[in-house]
Amino acid sequence: MKFKNNVKLIREQRLMSKAELARLAGVSPATIDRIERGEECRMETKRKIILALGFALAEKDMVFQD
Repeated sequence: MKFKNNVKLIREQRLMSKAELARLAGVSPATIDRIERGEECRMETKRKIILALGFALAEKDMVFQD
């Protein structure tokens, strides 16, 4: 099942590499790759990515639409 998100779009708009986002979020670059392909991830991982992209948790719908 694919999950809709804007992680890749936002990351590219901010001129960040997958490795940089992964480092800021405290996850592996492979995890970022899987999420950008629409694969499922844990809520904690979503929280880390939202914060690493500079959003507040209340703005989660701007990053993840599920």
